[in-house]
Amino acid sequence: MTLTIASLLPSLQNTNGDAENAAVLAARARWAGLDARVVAVEQAADLPERVDAVVLGSGSDASLDVARERLLALVDELRRWGTEGVPILAVGTGWELLSWGIERADGSTVEGLGIVAGRGVPREHRIAGDLVVQVPRIGLLVGFENHARDYVGAEASPLGRVRAGTGNGRRSGQEGVRMGDVIGTHLHGPVLAKNPVLADAILRRMCERAGLEYAPGARTAEVDGYAETARQAQLRAAGVNAAV
Repeated sequence: MTLTIASLLPSLQNTNGDAENAAVLAARARWAGLDARVVAVEQAADLPERVDAVVLGSGSDASLDVARERLLALVDELRRWGTEGVPILAVGTGWELLSWGIERADGSTVEGLGIVAGRGVPREHRIAGDLVVQVPRIGLLVGFENHARDYVGAEASPLGRVRAGTGNGRRSGQEGVRMGDVIGTHLHGPVLAKNPVLADAILRRMCERAGLEYAPGARTAEVDGYAETARQAQLRAAGVNAAV
């Protein structure tokens, strides 16, 4: 069988290259000897018959309303995927659109789809810089955060603990949200290219649901070496000791 990764709204939600997380999953699956493809889903008519994982990247605030309208046509599928254990990775505004909603600095709001707990709320100053997160059973994740909103309401289900950077903000010391196999995060990078351990965790879940075995291929080790070099450089720049 072919593993299918749905990349939602890549024409709108790829400001930081986050839609390419779908390509990372497909490449690592192929290196493991599995058939895999990425399907760009710009509207409901583009949905493939089977979806094994979902990637929703980050977009600009200017496209929030348009993106929300398109996602509304997929809300039943998103809820079903979430309850059935299909891995969903949402980054930045993509994650915020799956939340309860987004509060803008001008006082207006964008109603979210209610897939995950919490909401985006304005902060006084934009945050941009390195972000390092300790995630249970995964380890350290590194990436780049760039957001003008904090995220509240996810305190009971964060992705992990901030080791460097701001994350969800409001002095929570937390980053992201995780509800079952649905992950929301501020981590750009793309996060799966910089953190192969998270990519492999998602792939193992995909294969488990599909009745397949996942074992990283030989090409994976070479690519992971490049990723580790970049990770170590970012950890040093952020002043984080990976051994702690």
